[in-house]
Amino acid sequence: MGRVSGKIALVTGGASGIGRGCAEVLAREGATVVVTDVQQALGKDCVVTIEAAGGTAIFLPHDVTSEDVWIDVIAQVKDRFGRLDILVNNAGIGLSGPVTEMSLADWRRQQAINVEGVFLGCKHALPLMRAGGGGSIINISSVAGLTAAPNLAAYSATKGAVRLFSKSVAMECAALKDGVRVNSVHPGIIETPIWDSISGGMPGGANRIDLDAVTQVATPLGFKGLPEDIALGVLYLASDDSRYVTGSELVIDGGMVAR
Repeated sequence: MGRVSGKIALVTGGASGIGRGCAEVLAREGATVVVTDVQQALGKDCVVTIEAAGGTAIFLPHDVTSEDVWIDVIAQVKDRFGRLDILVNNAGIGLSGPVTEMSLADWRRQQAINVEGVFLGCKHALPLMRAGGGGSIINISSVAGLTAAPNLAAYSATKGAVRLFSKSVAMECAALKDGVRVNSVHPGIIETPIWDSISGGMPGGANRIDLDAVTQVATPLGFKGLPEDIALGVLYLASDDSRYVTGSELVIDGGMVAR
């Protein structure tokens, strides 16, 4: 316990799924967590859960595609806490379907949230992190950013972008010796609400994907992951245990990519 004690963490998309798992684990390990999301009721519920467990958290409404909102969120973090030590760029959506059937509007929406949201987070969090002597940025990508899959070309494009963007920003920070480390995390099949949207674009997509059945075929370990499985990896990258790790990709996928 206490691996990130005294640190200030901001988790985007923290209302549910992997983001909520990260917020709860970081709070459990001693961080004060700023949970942000467009889902305000669920975000506030996450804060209630954290506080009931003895942790400290606040909720801020946050559209990650808006630069003005990013500026305001970082300003509020600075005013309330004076620093930012951990940024988890987790907010994302999964829109699937054949390239020939995906609308340009959906392509752009997915890019705006999954890629531009990460760019804006890094851009506006870095000055505050640097002022405090450094920190850790963890960008949530996906195994879809490492390997191809049919009907996921648009989603994979965003997650591949996050992977290389993270490496490039890591090298910028390293060159400046600013104390900020940047890494990406690549989840495999994790039980989260994102599968509801992905299912809709699959062949016969009226029904939700049977994750257990898919996992048995796609994952060497044979079972799906949970948000906490990803959160524990994020905790490692957020903590001083990973002080010598930057520009890396942490794959947490039950062995999918190793095949």
